[in-house]
Amino acid sequence: MHHQLASRSNGVFSPTSESSHASGRSGRWTGHTVLFALMMLFTFNGSQLHADVGNSDSIGQPRVLSQEEIRQGWLQLFDGESFFGWQNASTANWEIQDRCLTVDQGQAPGLLATTTQFDCYRLRVDFWASAETNSGIFLRTSPRPKSPSRDCIELNIAQRDLSPFPTGSLVERKSIDEDVTPDTWHRFDIKLLPQRVVVELDGQMILDEEIQSPSGRGFIGLQFNQGETKFCNIFLQPLRLAPLFNGRDLSGWRTYPQMKTQSTVTNEGALELAGGRGQIESMGTFGDFVLQLECRTLTPLTNSGVFFRCIPTEEMNGYEAQIQNEIVDGNPEQPADCGTGGIFRRVDARRVNAQDGEWFTMTLIAVGPRFSAWVNGLQVTDWRDDRKEDLNPRRGLRLQPGTLMLQGHDPMSLVQFRGISAVELKPRIRK
Repeated sequence: MHHQLASRSNGVFSPTSESSHASGRSGRWTGHTVLFALMMLFTFNGSQLHADVGNSDSIGQPRVLSQEEIRQGWLQLFDGESFFGWQNASTANWEIQDRCLTVDQGQAPGLLATTTQFDCYRLRVDFWASAETNSGIFLRTSPRPKSPSRDCIELNIAQRDLSPFPTGSLVERKSIDEDVTPDTWHRFDIKLLPQRVVVELDGQMILDEEIQSPSGRGFIGLQFNQGETKFCNIFLQPLRLAPLFNGRDLSGWRTYPQMKTQSTVTNEGALELAGGRGQIESMGTFGDFVLQLECRTLTPLTNSGVFFRCIPTEEMNGYEAQIQNEIVDGNPEQPADCGTGGIFRRVDARRVNAQDGEWFTMTLIAVGPRFSAWVNGLQVTDWRDDRKEDLNPRRGLRLQPGTLMLQGHDPMSLVQFRGISAVELKPRIRK
C-alpha cells in the first residue's frame, strides 16, 4: 500500500443543525427481530479497521489497538491506510508505506499535523530515523510554529552530531545526553500535563520537565527537517476527564418526565434509555471539550444520539453525534443512517465501527467549528462547520457552550450508557 500527501489544503487550521430525528419508525420490526438478532452472530465484526493487522506490541510493527486499550479510552491518530485526520502544512513528501508514515524530501520544516487539537494526554509513537535525520514530534503546536520555546513543545529526533538537542530533548527547552541507535525502530511514550512533560524512550524514562511558557491546547505534528523518517502506531489517551455519571443515580442530570423516554440506572450501573422519544440533559455546560463514554444498543437497529452544545432545556436542539449501527449491503463503510459517530444531517461517519448488542466506546472532541469522533478507537468523523455563526445550531455554527443530551429515539430503541466523562478544553494561550 502506498499513498502520498504532498499538497496543502486551506482552512483546516483555523483557530478556533438540525439534529433531531424523525419521531418514530413505522413497525419495521414485525417478524424480523429474532431473525436479525441471530444473523448478527454471523455478521462482520466492525470493531477494528482491517483487524487482520493484529495488535502485537512489538516496536515498529504496525498494529491496531487492543480491546483493553479501547476500553481505556486510547485513540488511533493514524489508521495505517489514509491521511484521515491529518493535514500536510508543507511541501514535504509525506507518504504511507507498509502502514507507516514516511518522509524524506521537501522544504523544511515539513509539518504533518492532526486536524484535531488536544491538551493533556498520553501519546505513544514508534519512529525510525536514519543517521542523517533531523525530525521531531510537535506537541500543542500552532499550525505553523515559529518558536519551539513559545508556541509549541518540540520533542526532537536527531543524532548528537546534527543537533545540540539530540533525540529525546525538548528543543530550546531541555537537552539530554542519550545515545539512540539510528536505522532502527524506537518508541516514545509521552505524558503531557498542563505544565509538565514526561518522556520515556524504549521503556526508560529520559525526561521529566516543567514547561515554561505553556501554550495551552494545540495540534500534534510530525516534522521533516532532513533525512528519512518513519512513524507508526500513533496512539493517544486523553487525560484529566471528570466523570459525569456516577453509576448509581441520575445526580447531575435533568430528566423530562413529560417526555416518553424513561431514564433509569440498571443494577449493573448503566444509564438506560427506553420507552420512546425524549432526552436526559447534563446540568453542566461544555463548549470546547473532550467527551468519552461507553454505549450499548440492546435492540436491533436502535437509534439514539449524543447531543452537544445544546440550548439548555430545549428539545434536543444541539449538534448530534449519531448512534445507529445499520449498514448497507453488509458494508461498514456505507452507513444506512449517518452511522455511529457521524454528525447527524451534517456528515456521515466514514465507517460504522460498532455493532448492536456490544459495548463500544465513543470519543467526541469539539474545538471551535471542528468536530472529531472516534468509535472503538478509530476516527470516523472529522468535520468543520463552515456555516455562519448562530446561537441556534440548527441554523448555523454554534460556538457558545451548551449542555449535553442523551437521546431516546423511539419505542423500539433501547440504549445504555456508562463511563461518561468529559473535560472542558481551555482556550489556547499562544496563537
